[in-house]
Amino acid sequence: MSDSINYKLFINGTWRSGGTGADLPVINPATEKEFGRVAVASASDLDDCLRSAQASLLFWANTSAEERGELLIRAARILKEKMEVAAAALSREQGKTLIEAKGEYARAVETIEWNGAQAAKLSAPWPIDPERLIVPEAIGVVAAFTPWNYPAVLNARKLAASLAAGCPVILKAAEETPSAGAHIIEALQEAGIPPGVVSLVFGDPAMISEYLLGSSIVRALSFTGSTPVGKQLAKSAATNLQRCVLELGGHSPVVVFGDADLTKAIPAISEYKFECAGQSCNAPSRILVARSIYKEFLARLVQAAEKIRVGAPDDPNVDMGPMANSRRVEGMERLTKDAVDRGARVETGGKRIDRPGYYWSPTILSNVPPGSHVLREEPFGPILTVAPFSTIEEAIEEANATEYGLASYFFTESPEIQKRMIRSLSAGAISLNHLKGVSADAPNAGIKQSGYGYEGGVEGVRAFQILKLVNGAKAVPLT
Repeated sequence: MSDSINYKLFINGTWRSGGTGADLPVINPATEKEFGRVAVASASDLDDCLRSAQASLLFWANTSAEERGELLIRAARILKEKMEVAAAALSREQGKTLIEAKGEYARAVETIEWNGAQAAKLSAPWPIDPERLIVPEAIGVVAAFTPWNYPAVLNARKLAASLAAGCPVILKAAEETPSAGAHIIEALQEAGIPPGVVSLVFGDPAMISEYLLGSSIVRALSFTGSTPVGKQLAKSAATNLQRCVLELGGHSPVVVFGDADLTKAIPAISEYKFECAGQSCNAPSRILVARSIYKEFLARLVQAAEKIRVGAPDDPNVDMGPMANSRRVEGMERLTKDAVDRGARVETGGKRIDRPGYYWSPTILSNVPPGSHVLREEPFGPILTVAPFSTIEEAIEEANATEYGLASYFFTESPEIQKRMIRSLSAGAISLNHLKGVSADAPNAGIKQSGYGYEGGVEGVRAFQILKLVNGAKAVPLT
């Protein structure tokens, strides 16, 4: 996989250095110090990825779905055995606590296992009627691009669904968190993945994406990241009509009605928001509270935020580690200053913590004016805004007011309000009286500027399949 902590590329079944001869630093966000290097892929490396993926396509697509599924399940078990080491590496690279890193790897294992268990079922033909048949087939080579915030679970999501569908995958993983891609690919290698079926590259994201999407060998793109980058990739993919699955930005509201159980709502919001230092597309970022309980809610939320213990991610007594990089701290400073300059009040936090590392204090802002950037721009960090509302119409309008539509949350015991909110909130996922991530067996998608296409569940595998219609199939056996 790597020499010490020098992460290499994986191409055609072999770990190797990048053809550029260059590498990039891997920085520990808790210390701001370099502790490793990651290889940089050249155009020649990418050509090798494309050739080996194309050469393996027919073999992998024609490998029985049962065998593909069994290989994935073996890989999941191997990864589970490596979880302690893998989670420690992820925590050191990304800054999330060791407990959070272990939880992420547990989700990655679950994702690979689920796709393995479903591979045969989702590759089986099925009849529409006695004379028409649907035959699922692999769409072809997949180019997958993943970010640094949840690299283990997102790498697993893209790899497992593509491989279950019968598609070779070229994974461009995040240079800031290279270990997650390396550990999962290593597990697949040990499980017996044939050469060429999976590749792992790092390097210049713009060059790699342009090069891969410029090839007609690639038939599908799967990307998780920012909305501007997703739009650019979609434009590139349009040239070769490559199918796109795009999970992009979010700016998730939480609507808290007057009958909400605050003993459950406030801990749920605080825990989910400040996990991974708020660096999650699904994390809540705008809290809308019924005016009748606004003051009580705000006071209790501030208390919850002030109880969060911030510190070194490998300290078992810490609840929140540093942010992943200096760019995120700069983003928090900019958004906070803009809101305060416009008249917002910092209820708690609002500043960088004075210690080595990219630490930002859990922040609650109130009285945030409508024009503030933090209300419309994805904060992607440990900042929450809190505002009162008077009517359900006002709450719905403000909840839907951003260009994003990834996730929305609300708390109420009223069946009538529940029904109306489920129908009115514009988001790909809605959670009632709890905040929770998406499990492996459920489809996940954004709407509006949060992307399109599905990851997870049956739809996540179907994203990498062609559903071939066979007419006049009365005499054709289904197996």
